[in-house]
Order: sequence, then C-alpha cells, then structure tokens
Amino acid sequence: MNGIAAANARQSELSCGSGHLPQALDGMTLPPIELQYGDCQDLERFLAERIYEFNSKATGYFDGESFGATQRDESGTLVGGISGFTWGRCCFVSYLWVAEVHRGKGLGGSLLKAFEKYAMDRNCMIALLSSHSFQSPGFYAHMGYEEQARIEDYPVGYSDLFFAKRLAPHAD
Repeated sequence: MNGIAAANARQSELSCGSGHLPQALDGMTLPPIELQYGDCQDLERFLAERIYEFNSKATGYFDGESFGATQRDESGTLVGGISGFTWGRCCFVSYLWVAEVHRGKGLGGSLLKAFEKYAMDRNCMIALLSSHSFQSPGFYAHMGYEEQARIEDYPVGYSDLFFAKRLAPHAD
C-alpha cells in the first residue's frame, strides 16, 4: 500500500469513532486499548470521579462541588455564563463566556465577581483559571488575577496562561 492509500485507510478507520491500539505490559499481552475520540463525556465523567476519589483520599478534602452562573437578556437568550468547581478551599473557573455584542460592558466582570463571592462563601482562599493569549489575559489582570505560568505553543503560535487570585489571607 503506498503512502496516500495508507493515509486514506487510516482516515477511514478514524472516522468510525473508535480504534484499537495493541498493548503489552511487562511481557504480558493485554486486550487492545480502545481509542475513542469526539464526544467522550461518559468516559471523562468516570475519570474525573476516579481522580476526585484519589485526590480526596490523599488530601482529606471531600468538599468538591461544581458551580455555574448565567446571565440572560430580556428575551431569555443566554448572553454570558461561568462554570467551574470548588475543592480544597480552592476554586477553578473552567469556562467564562460573554456574547460578543455584550463584551466590554461589565458582564464578564459581574460573572467573575459572582463566582468569587460564591467561592468565598465556600471558604475558598484562592481562585484559579487559565486563558489563552488570544482570549482575555488583560481582563483577568484587570480583575486582580496574577499570571502564575505560561505555556508557549498551546496552541502552536499562542500561549496558555494560568492565573491565580487570593480571595482571603493565607493562613500560615
């Protein structure tokens, strides 16, 4: 099979939604690894639960909780939202989005402040989030978040920035 035919065959295998990768461990043959792509919400939920169980046992923090807040306009259309989770007296923003027509008008700041209040009500001491360099790092800096880390080329040509903001004095 020439290179183009092999690439086409591989592409048709990938478009089916799953695949298998051979697996061996210490000389023992195992069933093939089942490769999934696309919508893997059930798998992601299962893995998140297992990791939460491990992390909770390791740290003694069993207080994890998801959160979300939305803003709708007069017609009921969603114009902004924020979601994430709290755990171990920390809070992480997974997503913050504001409809383009409403950006720069204070809605993002209001959502972030509502999230911070919720986090403080849950006794969180620090808020964490990430933003790509082409998104809103200036907005987060303006809101008091400090850049903690930068990963270059995620995606290639851009950076992923990790921010933190202390919500309460750190107890020493």
